[in-house]
Amino acid sequence: MTEEPEKISAVILAGGEAKRMGGNDKGLLPLLGKPLIAWMLERIQPQADEIMISANRNLAQYQSFGYPVLADEISGFAGPLAGLARALGEASHPLVLCVPCDTPLLPHDLAARLKQALLAQDAQIAVATTTEHSHNTVCLCRRDLLPGLLKYLEQGGRRVGEWQSKLKRVQVMFEDEAAFHNANTPEDLEKLV
Repeated sequence: MTEEPEKISAVILAGGEAKRMGGNDKGLLPLLGKPLIAWMLERIQPQADEIMISANRNLAQYQSFGYPVLADEISGFAGPLAGLARALGEASHPLVLCVPCDTPLLPHDLAARLKQALLAQDAQIAVATTTEHSHNTVCLCRRDLLPGLLKYLEQGGRRVGEWQSKLKRVQVMFEDEAAFHNANTPEDLEKLV
């Protein structure tokens, strides 16, 4: 039986140190009485065939949401690419959607639009872009990028944009800048309400 090329695994990145958030675990911070990770799961669940959570702390709390929780295989909080690498290694489907845990307003058609562009351009990765920013951690990539990503990480690479620039990348324009607002600080979190 051959794999369906359109199936998507998703990883929600919640494995960072959140230094600008006072070291609090961002995915577990409350927004209108619900942790950010719960908002993210609601937003991404309809868009993916499989969901994983990348976390390096409070694993039991993340596991209580009922999805696989993946800790980085690279020690020392190596950044979003370490979480993505672990997800690429665990994903059941050929396409992997990557989103940070602190962007609960992402578009409902995010995965569909990224996938359409990725397949139309025969690209390796599709990255969400707005007029103000390229949102590098909001992307859809092919699972078979794992060997190259591991090599980049082994060589000390940590920058998401730098790694993506080496790939056949398509940038997908989204009009709504607010949909990509993320909570890096307590003030940012208040703006999401």
